[in-house]
Amino acid sequence: MTVANNSIRLTSEHLNFLNESLQPLTPQELIKWTYLTFPNLYQTTAFGLTGLAITDMISKIPDIKIDLIFIDTLYHFPQTHDLLKKVQTKYPNSKINVFKPIGVENEKEFIEKYGDQLWETHDKYYDYLVKVEPIQRSYKELNVNVVLTGRRKSQGGSRNSLTILEFDEINNIIKINPLWNWDFKLVKEYIDENNVPYNELLDLGYKSIGDWHSTVPVADGEDERSGRWKNKAKTECGIHIAKEFTSYA
Repeated sequence: MTVANNSIRLTSEHLNFLNESLQPLTPQELIKWTYLTFPNLYQTTAFGLTGLAITDMISKIPDIKIDLIFIDTLYHFPQTHDLLKKVQTKYPNSKINVFKPIGVENEKEFIEKYGDQLWETHDKYYDYLVKVEPIQRSYKELNVNVVLTGRRKSQGGSRNSLTILEFDEINNIIKINPLWNWDFKLVKEYIDENNVPYNELLDLGYKSIGDWHSTVPVADGEDERSGRWKNKAKTECGIHIAKEFTSYA
């Protein structure tokens, strides 16, 4: 099988080879390698700790500029929007491209169009509208070939088997996970040592922060993403499992 994306051609054997050979590289080295290897590179981020660490690393690598993609679901915590402004101020060389659900600008308009508490009445359709469709639209409008993500193996769930490079066949892009093998402790140490701004909800026990209606603090001993979709058989919002949403496209 050939992994194809515009001018990029990677066989599955080449992908496996790269995943093996790139493992000794530091996250900074992986970011630089990706920047020098692939065209049309962006970072997708919801301003979680790992994404913030990546943004900070990018800012400190000479002669590298990588813009960001942020999906505003219209249901983020106010603290997340405050953080977005802090990131814009601290990293002015990285443009933040914001994408919202199509045809609406705020929560009120979303409710008028799709109904209230859609995440309860039709959870999968909600994920498609506020996350999957906007990210797919961003890929097309920005002509994205490759994205850096903040996913890590230590986050658990379906991410246990995460590799450095992945091919997203549905969206026809390559995903790079620079901090794939870091744990939460390592990421938090980097954030503190480098004075990186982070979501103040973290200090209240929120280790992974998504929409306000589906995020709760994490108890001691729980996985860091256990506060997302509490008591539901769900570990991903849809952005990284796009093949499950093809029927809505």
